[in-house]
Amino acid sequence: MTNPEDVSNSSGQLVDRSIGDLIKELRQLDARQVELVLQHQRQHGVRFGEAAIALKLASRDDVLWALSQQFHYPYAVEGGLSGLSEELVAATDPFSKEAEVFRDVRSQLLMGVMAPDQPRRALAVLSPDVGDGKTFFAANLAVTFSQLGESTLLIDADMRTPRQHLLFGLQPGSGLSNILAGRATTDVITPVPALPGMHLLTVGTLPPNPLELMQRANFSFVMQELLTRFDHVLVDTPAAVHGADGRVLAARCGAALVIGRRGRTRMDALQNLVSQIGRSHAKIAGVMLNEH
Repeated sequence: MTNPEDVSNSSGQLVDRSIGDLIKELRQLDARQVELVLQHQRQHGVRFGEAAIALKLASRDDVLWALSQQFHYPYAVEGGLSGLSEELVAATDPFSKEAEVFRDVRSQLLMGVMAPDQPRRALAVLSPDVGDGKTFFAANLAVTFSQLGESTLLIDADMRTPRQHLLFGLQPGSGLSNILAGRATTDVITPVPALPGMHLLTVGTLPPNPLELMQRANFSFVMQELLTRFDHVLVDTPAAVHGADGRVLAARCGAALVIGRRGRTRMDALQNLVSQIGRSHAKIAGVMLNEH
């Protein structure tokens, strides 16, 4: 479900709206239903949202969504209808325990390699093997950065098994590979409609020579330009089993977060990947074990 449009005054400033107005619009309550809610609210001394829930005219998710609008917190109700995959729990279920984990990781990064007093870096997300949850982790982490109200770009640089466009419900088109090959004719960065501040740069045309593209000098210039345009830049990379792609990308980004999957990823593969990254110029932000 797409969010109702923000209401602005004549000067273009955002106008705060009551929970009642937001729920009324979301659930298309008529005057009679609103009056029933108000009567219940007065009789029981509860808030409008609680009264609407009690009368089964709204759900708890509706009230949480309305609160998120009041606090200008991007939140897409019912992910499938907004085009977002249910895997994007930070967007579709932002008050869950899973989403809280991503906010905790975000906080640690903002106090570490992505702190304001640190050199400007992009963050590459790497994993030893396909299926470790790297794409899921990168996507949700990027969403939490955008929820700070700051411009965030997620780059799908997995030119082996790209999937970010599927999670965000976007059509694949020209993207990173086209830029690096000098074949992008227009701005290929796509804003995510349901999440203000969130942008995606897809892989683009799958190339026969992904590693060679990543090692071209213009990749560094592209990253420098993007770091000036966005507050936060995160990069989804190919799994290490495909070769050196991820390590090259980590060096280009300047920082790396390594993801493994509990009960699946071999510890020696995880240690080997961390060791290889450590020999580059990339700063290792941490190692996470994913249970998804």
